[in-house]
Amino acid sequence: MTHDSPELVRMSRSLDEVDPEVAEALRDEVRRQATGLELIASENFVSEAVLEAAGSVFTNKYAEGYPGKRYYGGCENVDRVERLAIERAKQLFGAEHANVQAHSGTQANISVYMTALQPGATVLGMNLAHGGHLTHGHPLNFSGKTYKFVAYGVTKETETIDYDEIERLAREHQPKMIVAGASAYARIIDFPRIAKIAQSAGSLFFVDMAHIAGLVAAGLHPSPVPYADFVSTTTHKTLRGPRGGLVLCREKYAKDLDRITFPGLQGGPLEHVIAAKAVCLKEAAAPEFREYQKQVVANARALAAGLAKLGFRIVTGGTDNHLFLVDMHSRGITGRDAELALERSGMTVNKNAIPFDPLPPMKAGGIRVGSPAVTTRGMREPEMEKIAGWIAEVLTHLGDTAIEQRVRKEVATLAEKFPLYARRLEAANRAEMLHTQRANN
Repeated sequence: MTHDSPELVRMSRSLDEVDPEVAEALRDEVRRQATGLELIASENFVSEAVLEAAGSVFTNKYAEGYPGKRYYGGCENVDRVERLAIERAKQLFGAEHANVQAHSGTQANISVYMTALQPGATVLGMNLAHGGHLTHGHPLNFSGKTYKFVAYGVTKETETIDYDEIERLAREHQPKMIVAGASAYARIIDFPRIAKIAQSAGSLFFVDMAHIAGLVAAGLHPSPVPYADFVSTTTHKTLRGPRGGLVLCREKYAKDLDRITFPGLQGGPLEHVIAAKAVCLKEAAAPEFREYQKQVVANARALAAGLAKLGFRIVTGGTDNHLFLVDMHSRGITGRDAELALERSGMTVNKNAIPFDPLPPMKAGGIRVGSPAVTTRGMREPEMEKIAGWIAEVLTHLGDTAIEQRVRKEVATLAEKFPLYARRLEAANRAEMLHTQRANN
């Protein structure tokens, strides 16, 4: 005979029983991901192993501090997984020190700035309108409000980073730090050249490699780690891990970085997410991860070439990594309208500013397209050719409902051939069927 308390009985109830509204949203999201094509460059699909770690009982544990130096008892197991994550990050990227506690890429960047800079310090960062990130000095972001950012960008002729401009601005402003890295830039970034500029100006060099971390790990993009004082990344883009961030730095900054992160910026770290970070870092060290990243680049190039062949202008003329920008303004379309039309057709992209964009950000003159998520599903160049055709057809006949509906069905048929979270999708469909039956009885 069991003597479960009412509270234990309540704790054992399923999500469907406890919160049917959230359960329904979760089922719908499983179906959305499985039946559509995810082409947002900053999104990916994690493995079942990463999902298992992220949804584990480590979510119950408070663990302020660092392994071996916690403010709570009972941390022996979270210490193990955090140590694993730290060592794997250091080994994967060849770094002297790693802090894996950042809850996001933005928080990782805050920790770097607060470690290295005083408020009001001068910093060079890439213009958001040219492919940079909000945390690289946008005036409405904490970075632009706290520090004096000077923006560098790309040339009009090539739409690639103007390294001569960086050098000129560095000489003129003598910044305390130069920030490199981007959220919408399709070409290889010359880290050695920027490092040389930073050294000549007496500046610290910080690289935010959030978008290209997986490519760096696989050796398909030059690593910033040998050249930069600090390197930050998210773990959920090309690295294909849980949503979160981490920071790599030279050993001489390690103690200051750790003190700023805790207790400077946060209390308890998310140990369930850190466990998932450890899993994704192990996956990224496997030989098959390099093959995956090679296909990510091949798919991005094939998709960009397919769209170019169908008359769309690709910013910079192509891509060296996992993403590219498509100029919509030259075709009389806003990025926002293109995003909405493609979403109705089962393909998810995001509106994005293009260099020297005449439109405001919420309309935008382009879209950003990425290959990591569809590559995770196993798609290759022939599928990219199909996707390019669908994108071109939908955008050439903008607002044509019949075309959008037909394409959506064709997209779903393709997606079915490359199943995603098959057991979860089956469970979601089964639960939905039962829910419908109950409602009809």
